[in-house]
Amino acid sequence: MFSYWEDFSAYIIFELFKLEKESHLGEALHFFLFDTVKIFILLITIVYFVTLLRSYFPVEKVRDYISGKHKLVGHIFAAFFGMLTPFCSCSAIPLFLGFLQARIPLGVTFSYLISAPLSDAVVIALLFSLFGLKITLLYIGFSLTIAIVAGLIIGSLNLEKEVLLEVKPVDCCNSSADNTKTLFRLKLKEAWDGTMDIFYKIYIYVIIGIAIGAFIHGYVPADFIAKYAGGDVWYAPIVAVFMGIPMYSNAAGMLPLVEVLTDKGMLLGTALSFMMAVVALSLPEAMILKRVLSMKLIAIFFGIVGSAILLVGFIFNMIL
Repeated sequence: MFSYWEDFSAYIIFELFKLEKESHLGEALHFFLFDTVKIFILLITIVYFVTLLRSYFPVEKVRDYISGKHKLVGHIFAAFFGMLTPFCSCSAIPLFLGFLQARIPLGVTFSYLISAPLSDAVVIALLFSLFGLKITLLYIGFSLTIAIVAGLIIGSLNLEKEVLLEVKPVDCCNSSADNTKTLFRLKLKEAWDGTMDIFYKIYIYVIIGIAIGAFIHGYVPADFIAKYAGGDVWYAPIVAVFMGIPMYSNAAGMLPLVEVLTDKGMLLGTALSFMMAVVALSLPEAMILKRVLSMKLIAIFFGIVGSAILLVGFIFNMIL
């Protein structure tokens, strides 16, 4: 569905509005139109079905099951599940919100949020085709490790009070003598009302965040990045990570750029840390999360993951 929408959004921007495909403005507007609609659809669909599911399914038992197991189990499961969902950092937020609504432990939800944009089947295939098996396996290992360890750290800090999103209790045991169809329609309406309540609270942040990401996506050239983060200097990964965080893209879209940057002389570890910062941490993502998480929790999330990505960049540069 999204591939069709991507083609149609390209038709709107490049055919109807007659903008050149290689122009900065055309690329930025296409990026903005495609991602905004995509994230709105994901947000409404996922939150709606999770809310509806909560009214029938005792998600508290799932939460208690995960909490009752060894801490590592839930984080590993969330990290591997993230690999199965082909979402960028902003597209992963709707399911992240769904997990919060289902009262899944906070650290586990962050393990998913970190893992989802870093690696999926498409990214793994592209990485293998560009850099071979060794680099691919190292990248997968580091991505999962970052997601699991960062989630464990966040979960251990007892930051649940920093979640601004209200999680309303849902009665899942109201069956008795009520008319089944009436009860079903009531649950549908309650799920829709809850979904719209969340949507209206964050949609403006989605628009602002993606607009910022679209501008950077369309107007920041590879030569600019290579100029300031390239070369064999010790601080290159630091510059790369700080340059990557404000940007916004998915890993599949970033890998061709990584190839260009390495061809221009950037060390592979620096280029990969730049890519990981772009896809796992982004200014648009922070803008959207600002409506549901406190600035303290967002800062902790960015600080932990950013530090881990920076460490991965240094390790890659040392061993390759």
